[in-house]
Amino acid sequence: MTVKWTSGNALELLENGEAFFPAVFDAIRKAERSVLLETFIIFEDKVGNELRQVLLEAARRGVQVEVTVDGYGSADLTPEFVQALTSAGAGFHVFDPRPKRMGMRTNLFRRLHRKIVVVDGVLAFVGGINFSADHLADFGPTAKQDYAISIRGPLVDEIGRFALEALSPVRPRFSWRGLIRRPARHAPADGDSVAALVLRDNDHHKNDIEQHYRIGIRAARQDITIANAYFFPGYRFLRDLRKAAQRGVRVRLILQGEPDMAIARFVATMLYDYLLSAGVQIYEYCERPLHGKVATVDGIWSTVGSSNLDPLSLALNLEANVMIRDRAFTSQLQQRLDALVEDHCQLMQRLTPPRRKIQRVFVGVFVFHFLRRFPSWAGWLPARKAQLTSFPAAGEQASEGHS
Repeated sequence: MTVKWTSGNALELLENGEAFFPAVFDAIRKAERSVLLETFIIFEDKVGNELRQVLLEAARRGVQVEVTVDGYGSADLTPEFVQALTSAGAGFHVFDPRPKRMGMRTNLFRRLHRKIVVVDGVLAFVGGINFSADHLADFGPTAKQDYAISIRGPLVDEIGRFALEALSPVRPRFSWRGLIRRPARHAPADGDSVAALVLRDNDHHKNDIEQHYRIGIRAARQDITIANAYFFPGYRFLRDLRKAAQRGVRVRLILQGEPDMAIARFVATMLYDYLLSAGVQIYEYCERPLHGKVATVDGIWSTVGSSNLDPLSLALNLEANVMIRDRAFTSQLQQRLDALVEDHCQLMQRLTPPRRKIQRVFVGVFVFHFLRRFPSWAGWLPARKAQLTSFPAAGEQASEGHS
């Protein structure tokens, strides 16, 4: 679980697509040397098409553009979308592409769920926002509530090196030195934040994100706020939350009240009584679907990233979160979460017996034993090394590698 903490970073909180998309698109428009982009979803809607356009413009002016998407999340991208980029000189890569069978996507497990953008090695973006119009308020009642950050400073180098290393199976000739510009005029430190990139994969970082959450929870003395879209963590995680509440920490969970998938709320509610009985406060966000994956502890520690707190993210998917030690940034994020609680959330109460008593006893026993063994059950699922398939720039030969 060793990570590299760096000081001197400048972080900016980006809430929803209204803040995130303009910042990313503007950075790509100004790129001079390289754009490395990883995402779970690109849809061919107004957001995805604008992303393609700014990437095309960058590639045509000689910027090295590398785009990686997940084969499950972006399964519906058309050949025309991909060919436009590769014809302009961009590299396009798909994690674990598999054909549909009977119209169904079959690559359900071990998805590339990270959302990372690195521009010229001096600016990075990490968070939970996909490139799709459903992250904009004008999408309607099902528009998602979500968060990302922009980063300047030493941590960008760490993120960029990782993003390039992820391409090494299909881009072995690339060098980090050749893809970034480190202008001498930039001071070594751009801000006051201490931060670290924390990953989850199926090799050397199988539970790093969960462990960092648990460290923060166990260290808390005053306040824990977690806003997470898909909440069904393991027993030890739940036990840490209960213990924090029982020692007097205010523990607040902000979960989905208007979920994009009904199953997400259903499984989370199985845990409500267990947590509420220890004093954990649970709020359901009812304005629109919650897609965020953020948390704050004691006004000093926070995290923003792609990882949900469910079996897929904690035991199967490839994820990336930034862990942050910074009072100013954490205070800003806390204020935004407080606003959700005050204006758009409903406080959950314990069920009064004997309401659904028999059913909940059986469900509770099942959930308890399931979580006691989580995430070891994930080993039963397909463990084949997922492939990164490259659709290279014009004039290059297609390649495959293992990721």
